[in-house]
Amino acid sequence: MPTPPAAGIHKRSLLRDEVYESIRDAIVDGTFAPGERLRDPELQAWLGVSRTPIREALLRLERAGLILSQPGRATMVAPLTAESTISAQQVVAAMHELAARLAVPLLGPAELADMTDANARFAKALDSNDADAALAADDGFHAILLGACGNDMVPLVLEQAMPLLRRVERQRFSSQAAQHSVLAHARIIQLAAAGDADGAALASRANWLSLGAAAQG
Repeated sequence: MPTPPAAGIHKRSLLRDEVYESIRDAIVDGTFAPGERLRDPELQAWLGVSRTPIREALLRLERAGLILSQPGRATMVAPLTAESTISAQQVVAAMHELAARLAVPLLGPAELADMTDANARFAKALDSNDADAALAADDGFHAILLGACGNDMVPLVLEQAMPLLRRVERQRFSSQAAQHSVLAHARIIQLAAAGDADGAALASRANWLSLGAAAQG
């Protein structure tokens, strides 16, 4: 089978991903506020790229529910609504429930110790009102279960749904409302250490569904 020239393929793919991630992160961290217009020339100047990867990134962001596009008019950051958040939340909660159920029978002392350490870093970040560090520690905690679950489809689904929830997480992790998650994580660890896959799965699901209060607040 003849193969097409490969020159430039990986470079272009990497550029598209980097542009998407840069705009996505700016929306998630509030640099681009809900309702703010996103103009191609300004994005091009900021990122130093042509219009093509910008438009590709905006299409991906629209599919993820982070922007709203009106053909011929305006592209803007989507508002943070309870409806859109709950839809993403249900998917994320289901994926983490599945990941925990699959992962718990495969966890050893090292993984449980890593989860405990991640939760301690999470609690410390919350006490310091450091939302970025809290997000990183929370990601580290859940990544252990995701990495051990053995289902490659789970992170792919989460990649689509998580950006919407990330804005809610950042909002919550900047307040004392997230202290509940420290206890929820500890409960997941306790159940996992006992080999209770179903219990850990349900506790993980409940932890993610608890974000609903922040979305509606």
